[in-house]
Amino acid sequence: MSTVMLEVKELRKSFGGVKATDGVSLEVIEGEVHAIIGPNGAGKTTLISQLSGLQRSDGGSTVFAGRDITRLSAPARSRLGLARTFQITSVFHDFTALQNVALAIQAHSGHSFRFLKDASSDQVLTEPARRRLADVGLGERADIPAGDLAHGEQRQLEIAMALATDPKMLLLDEPMAGMGPADSADMTSYLKSIKGQVTMLLVEHDMQAVFQLADRISVLVYGRIIATGDPQSIRSNKEVREAYLGED
Repeated sequence: MSTVMLEVKELRKSFGGVKATDGVSLEVIEGEVHAIIGPNGAGKTTLISQLSGLQRSDGGSTVFAGRDITRLSAPARSRLGLARTFQITSVFHDFTALQNVALAIQAHSGHSFRFLKDASSDQVLTEPARRRLADVGLGERADIPAGDLAHGEQRQLEIAMALATDPKMLLLDEPMAGMGPADSADMTSYLKSIKGQVTMLLVEHDMQAVFQLADRISVLVYGRIIATGDPQSIRSNKEVREAYLGED
């Protein structure tokens, strides 16, 4: 029997008179890649922010790994195994790639930030940080300042930071944003390589990547999910084509 990793019921969030999410309900199964697609302004990033705890919902409930996390903060959700990447890279540009990942591990442990010198010299932090950098293909770039990394490498670094916390689930907010075709293909290949090892909820505009990666897809339009299914059923869904994918 499939285990539900994340269950969302009637999640709502409004900004003034705008309903960013309007009664969103969905289930993400353990081990799957579940993609959320939809046009600009559909509410995708707001939904990810609600799930990560960065935005407090106006209503609805969220259950993660069998626990009601509706009222938990973002750090508390992270400690339970829910990790998020952002649409815009959120790395420390003046710190090396290794220091960025070490700091992510340190923050996840629940300790306040010690001096950077401590974080970058503590083997308890640096050894797993080096492993994660190698996992995402940045093993040879560990000592390079993050600001000197190419855009695609910064996206890889952000995923290494998220994975360094050993999450049960990744919330990926447009990991291919700003990438060229080659970098996007590399990122798709990497995410495919860890598929099944960690549950993923993927928000992405790159439809080629979505249809390569996703086990199931939910389509969000004006804050509401209009369809959920496997990639083929979403491709052939007339309402989805009209609302988002286009007749072609």
